[in-house]
Amino acid sequence: MPDSQVQSPQTASSPQARGPYEVDRLVLVPDDIDLSKSPLRGHIEAETYVLGAFNPGLLRLPNGNLMMMVRIAEALRTPIFDGHVHAIRWEDGRYVLDAWLLELADTADPRKFTLRGGGWKIMALTSLSWILPVELSPDGLEVVAHHYDKAVVPQNSVQCYGVEDPRVSKVGDRWLMTTCSVSPERHCTTLYSSDNGLDWRFEDIVLDHQNKDMLIFEGKIDNQFWAQTRPMGDLYFAYPPGSEWRAGPSINLAHSNDGLFWKPYLKPGIRPHSGTVATARMGGGTPPILTEDGWLSLWHGVEPKEIVGIYRTYWSIVDRNDPSVTLRTCHEPLLEPNPDLTRPIEHQMYLRDVVFTTGIADAGDHYVVASGEADLACRITHVPKSAFRV
Repeated sequence: MPDSQVQSPQTASSPQARGPYEVDRLVLVPDDIDLSKSPLRGHIEAETYVLGAFNPGLLRLPNGNLMMMVRIAEALRTPIFDGHVHAIRWEDGRYVLDAWLLELADTADPRKFTLRGGGWKIMALTSLSWILPVELSPDGLEVVAHHYDKAVVPQNSVQCYGVEDPRVSKVGDRWLMTTCSVSPERHCTTLYSSDNGLDWRFEDIVLDHQNKDMLIFEGKIDNQFWAQTRPMGDLYFAYPPGSEWRAGPSINLAHSNDGLFWKPYLKPGIRPHSGTVATARMGGGTPPILTEDGWLSLWHGVEPKEIVGIYRTYWSIVDRNDPSVTLRTCHEPLLEPNPDLTRPIEHQMYLRDVVFTTGIADAGDHYVVASGEADLACRITHVPKSAFRV
């Protein structure tokens, strides 16, 4: 049984977006999370708060309801005290605080701090992320239950700084969920599986390098698993002058016989176009789903602006037999950040200009699309299928 059966009074009255979609609203905000049921309770004495409840994976349960797998970033209310800056860390089944001398750290960003020295970038987080299953009504607009007892939490050393950014795909009769696991050992992609969409089993590390957006296709190609990947780096080589492509982060591809051991695909996937800066940096968003036209992929493009940039959602249709071939794409954004939606939680905003689409579910004549808004809340949008036939 779920820990609570609720319809959030805050999100139920959230305003509709002034945009192209009839249904576009926030369905989960930080104040909806009950931290008395957090996995951190009873381990650390320092006060914490929900920095963000965002970037949800999405799946359709056997009972017809939707399930969001929500990243909960639980942060220290006061990370700096006693001349030190502190980080939360999982260690052997418990949560502890580490203290770093303030004079060694750059604390300009409230979400993290950078440690000076060493000759390369070293940072730690003032929050630790865990994943909360939140059950929704079939249309995705009402919260049915918060399943705190089914939370996905750190359980080994490669996750000591948290489990982040779930992406959920159904392949055959089983759900597969990729997550980012964070530790000093490595910043890697880990895989979970489930037979019912609620109880999750840790499988293994599947990518042993920084990769923020591994998305497993919802279906096989020639009896193989396929995935979009986005290896991170700070060095990219230039395309020749006049190329239609822009050098920088892009969406790569990999395939696997068993979903555990992955081989990069020789051909590139979806790449930034040189004709626009709106997608100068890009990465995957939702697991590709098969349509009559090919695999539908929603992805994010980032326009350079200040430190973080402007995150928008775009889409492409790729070939059902060779997903390196893009059949159709749109340079106009499918979703944009919407300040109207976050106005009721303005006092909690620490980041702007970000919508990060992370889940999709078929709902007949439309798709239910789940996004993180401002790295703070969960946004549900009903996007008609006709939007992808232009």
